[in-house]
Amino acid sequence: MSDSSGRRRERRARQDAARQVAMQPISYRPPPFDLLSPGEIERLHQAALRILGEYGIDFYDDEMLAVLRAHGIAVSGSTARFSPAQIEQYVALAPAQFVQRARNPANNVVIGGDQMVFAPVYGPPFVQDLAGGRREATIADFENFVKLAYLSPHIHHSGGTIVEPTDEPVATRHLDMLYRHIRFSDKAFMGSVTSGENAADSVALAELVFGAAAIREQPALLSLINVSSPRRYDERMLAALKVYARARQALVITPFILAGAMGPASIAGTLAQQHAEALAGIALTQMIEPGTPVVYGSFLTNIDLQSGAPVFGSPESQIGLYASAQLARRQRLPFRGGGMFSSSKLPDAQAGYESIMVMQPTLLARTNFVLHAAGWLENGLVAGYEKFVLDCEILGMLHVWARGIDCSDEALAFDAHDEVPPGGHYLGTAHTLRHFRDAFYRAELFDYTSAEQWQLNGAQDSFARAAHKVRALLDSYQLPPIDPAIDAAVCGWIARRRAEIGQRPQEF
Repeated sequence: MSDSSGRRRERRARQDAARQVAMQPISYRPPPFDLLSPGEIERLHQAALRILGEYGIDFYDDEMLAVLRAHGIAVSGSTARFSPAQIEQYVALAPAQFVQRARNPANNVVIGGDQMVFAPVYGPPFVQDLAGGRREATIADFENFVKLAYLSPHIHHSGGTIVEPTDEPVATRHLDMLYRHIRFSDKAFMGSVTSGENAADSVALAELVFGAAAIREQPALLSLINVSSPRRYDERMLAALKVYARARQALVITPFILAGAMGPASIAGTLAQQHAEALAGIALTQMIEPGTPVVYGSFLTNIDLQSGAPVFGSPESQIGLYASAQLARRQRLPFRGGGMFSSSKLPDAQAGYESIMVMQPTLLARTNFVLHAAGWLENGLVAGYEKFVLDCEILGMLHVWARGIDCSDEALAFDAHDEVPPGGHYLGTAHTLRHFRDAFYRAELFDYTSAEQWQLNGAQDSFARAAHKVRALLDSYQLPPIDPAIDAAVCGWIARRRAEIGQRPQEF
């Protein structure tokens, strides 16, 4: 590739990046795909109620066990058993839809209904890119991924622990991550769930940014509560859950199940267990604080029973996703599931195939909150820079797909038919000139040129093109505005909190 061609490509990428800050919401117009009949969904629901009543769910927190007892739940040791009437009564108190605040109100997100929200990968301790390969994640990587998510019009949410910054002290790294969500983006973000104290810190910072009364009217935090399947909520998750519920902050209650290991070696059995686990946690949130916004979550795939390794993009995980979404709709709750999952170590063909195999049912099921929508590699151990921007290309396509077909008078284009005789072409019609920029989605990172032109341009594969895109995006990044008084209050609070925890204050 010539120097001038390379400079033009980089300049176009920077210009495109600078234009791509405005978030593009996505609403799902087609009807959701229902894999199971109403009778089959009811059979799964009744199986879950049997699990809840006969086998129960363990809660490893004395205070939460006391809450359950106070609401009439049968508790023996750490095990709580729920009646069908109790589940129906309390789950019904959760709202069917809610709005999560963002620092920029234009980036508020609706979670529920026909709305879909895409958020980045969550939790990898490693990162990977073309230049540096696979390495431990740092706070600089975390900051970079916050910036990439902010710059993408197709990522609606800043996420949570996009990567685990291993160069920061464990005791205070949640403060570093929260600050970067607040300062380097103005999209909605997630709270910390690594302890009850960290959850309380998240609430305190949200109160500084949005106001204590405001976040109780409309949540500013959405936090991930994972069930330690099979059938147990551990101390750490419950400590975070009760802090957020009491502050009326939104919670994603998500059983984490690998069928064949943490659930039965059957999808129906695993779905019934997942449904029971989710309903128990959702009911508990409503006992703590009625009306707390809750998302019915699913992280369901299977293991390879020959090796014991988790499998992503499997047909079993896809049909499980469809059924999970139906079970959430049965309860009139927002649904979280899916993502760009892959076991691949690089953003290669395997990564592309596996990711789209999960994202297609994610879309067809009308999933309301999609965590891991960009950047996931190596079974979630790695966040890939190039994978992130390639995934965002697919998310852009899915935005178009979800809109369905416009059948308006303008779209039917009779004025174009008036201009074009039989055997003619539409390239120069007034209709085409009106729409040549927006008629069809154009993926910047996919090559549409001839083989000869591709060779002249340097014969780059998508990995290399994505690496250029990452650099251009990060070079184009500009801090979103923030009220200086709020920024000062947040930084001062973090410095004091860091000192309380025993660390030297850090300047931002």
